[in-house]
Amino acid sequence: MTEPAPDGTAAFDPLAERAAGTLGELSSTPGLGADLEPGDRIDDFDLLLELGHGAFARVFLARQLSMQRLVAVKVSADHGTEPQTLARLEHEYIVRVYDQRVLPDRGVKLLYMQYLPGGTLAAVLKRVRETAPEQRDGRLLLDSVDAALEEKGEIRTSSARIRDEIAALSWPETVAWLGRRLAEALDYAESQGVLHRDIKPANVLLSADGVPKLADFNISFSDHVAGSSPVSYFGGSLAYMSPEHLEASHPALPGAVGDLDTRSDIYALGVMLWELLTGRRPFPRVDSAESRTAVERLLELRRRPIAQEFLDDLPADCPASLRRVLLTCLSPRRDDRWANGAELAQQFELCLDPRARDLVDAPPHSHRPTGPLWPLPIIATAIGIPTLMAVGYNYYYNRTLIVSKLTPEAQRSFNYVAAVLYPLAILLGTLLILYAARRVVLVPIGLRLGWDYRAETLVRARGDALRLGDRVVRIAFANWLACGVIFPVMLNLIAGGVPHDTYAHFLLSLVVCGAISVAYPYFALTWYVVRCVYPVFLMHGHSDPSDIGHLRRLAARTGIYLAVAAAVPLIGVTGITFLPGVAIESVVWAVRSLCVGGIVGFVLAYLLYGVIEKDLQALERVVAAFDVVRPSESAEALPAR
Repeated sequence: MTEPAPDGTAAFDPLAERAAGTLGELSSTPGLGADLEPGDRIDDFDLLLELGHGAFARVFLARQLSMQRLVAVKVSADHGTEPQTLARLEHEYIVRVYDQRVLPDRGVKLLYMQYLPGGTLAAVLKRVRETAPEQRDGRLLLDSVDAALEEKGEIRTSSARIRDEIAALSWPETVAWLGRRLAEALDYAESQGVLHRDIKPANVLLSADGVPKLADFNISFSDHVAGSSPVSYFGGSLAYMSPEHLEASHPALPGAVGDLDTRSDIYALGVMLWELLTGRRPFPRVDSAESRTAVERLLELRRRPIAQEFLDDLPADCPASLRRVLLTCLSPRRDDRWANGAELAQQFELCLDPRARDLVDAPPHSHRPTGPLWPLPIIATAIGIPTLMAVGYNYYYNRTLIVSKLTPEAQRSFNYVAAVLYPLAILLGTLLILYAARRVVLVPIGLRLGWDYRAETLVRARGDALRLGDRVVRIAFANWLACGVIFPVMLNLIAGGVPHDTYAHFLLSLVVCGAISVAYPYFALTWYVVRCVYPVFLMHGHSDPSDIGHLRRLAARTGIYLAVAAAVPLIGVTGITFLPGVAIESVVWAVRSLCVGGIVGFVLAYLLYGVIEKDLQALERVVAAFDVVRPSESAEALPAR
């Protein structure tokens, strides 16, 4: 244990003891079953093996006689509300506590729980430090588990599927795999009103197949247990504490117990996972026997961003997404961290999907446009090029088959109407498209700048992004439809009458140009949204189960638009053959241009369709990983923007 501070500050003695001793650390403390040895029987338990000891408890592998099963029995002083707190926690990534037995004659209680033979992450961390970075991968975790099984004389009876999954992972992916499960455990515990307060490698137990389970909530705080007091907050290990936890532990600093929430646990989880990933913690070591000085020094260091020295520890194969996720966990300001365990778990799931993580966090060699001003020129290009092609085709077709047969006065009227109507249509379409894309452009910029938005604003922005291509092409088609009606009417009024077959020609050109404006811009816009816009929301932890429906509908619409893209030249050629009195040689250049352009456009659309389809599947996998969003998350009130 750490010695008392020279100034005699008693408030730090319990903190120092908790920081120094928990499961697997320190020697046993007299009075807490110090006389117990493997082979003894206490109450309903035959003690088989000591698993660990700390400042406040001893833990044994035992056989429960009444149930004939192996359990882990924790022998500790008879005080606190730990059993009340833990009895409610039933989660696949939290050690299951069965019950407790109080022995008044010995002044102890026996807390018996699920036995996990795979050791702890502390043993894994030791193996990490002994292994060169380039030799670390998922098998390192399995080797540590197997060593623990062998030490206890256990026979491996674990899931081959899970072991194969772990063995195929890189070491950064293995850390993300562990992190996802522990984040789920934190989220569940928070939903039950329980905060851990002592996350570290020794408190994460492993099953025989390497699945982590969070343990040792003995210093947790629960807002549902009668009699809980602020003293419950003053626990944990200094090496893993968040800045606000350190501050709340210091009597001379303004921090209060109300400053602590699940984001403090997320910080500690980030420290532990960084240590697993690199072999050391992301800040300088502080050696001090004087507790107050140690806390002040640690607090000073953790209020700074992670130094480059420690960023250089990250392995070469660490995905950019995992680096971002861990740095967000380690943000000095709690408001800059992930809001809850579910949000963090989804981020770790993202790190495990190579295609999805490259969408959200572009690799260094990527030339993807991500700057705040890129959306406008990209949208303009995606819409403008096909529109200009359609305008050129429309003008040439109408001039060749309609205007050339009119009187000179009517031809001048045609040029006048075209000079006025086309620019007006483009201006009106541009304004409507900018309005439809307003949230798609502005909200991602705001997120990158760190602005907060209401949950409903983010839901609308994500929906707008996934529907942008559909909305834009509908506006474009509506524009062509309006022009197809207005143009012949104006020409008829100005020129004093046009032949009746003129309207059929206008209708055909309208259909062809409308198909061009629908098919080709859609793929460019959807590719940009799926690859560059929607991932920004995932990067900042904003997604919702309702997004899955939007993603699936987008995939279905994309298949329909691909059929439209293939039909563009067929529509034009077929329509011309049905029009009366049309000499094919008179429109041969229009037909050739339409066919060549249609083929090129379809090939490009088909290539983009393949990319979009795979990207949508990757995004759906990430969003679908957590199909339940806690009500408190969706109803969170943030400053409106």
